[in-house]
Amino acid sequence: MKVIIPSPLHSYTGEKRSIEAAGATLAALLHDMDAQYPGMRFRIIDEQGNIRRHIKIFVNRQQVRSLDIELNANDEIVMVAALSGG
Repeated sequence: MKVIIPSPLHSYTGEKRSIEAAGATLAALLHDMDAQYPGMRFRIIDEQGNIRRHIKIFVNRQQVRSLDIELNANDEIVMVAALSGG
């Protein structure tokens, strides 16, 4: 499925803005992404196995907060990194 990658993570994908990855769940998809682009999962998931606070993940334009969500091959995944500063 197509995964849109936030700008701060483009260095992991060779500057690609989107990638193809597979998985029956969001957790499996992230493992596939990490297999293709080592180190990427750690930037998205924290040490407790939760989505990092500054990362928002949308499946078909609906924000998800659980890694257990089931995915279909035609789903579009969009990841957004929050901006901070002032």
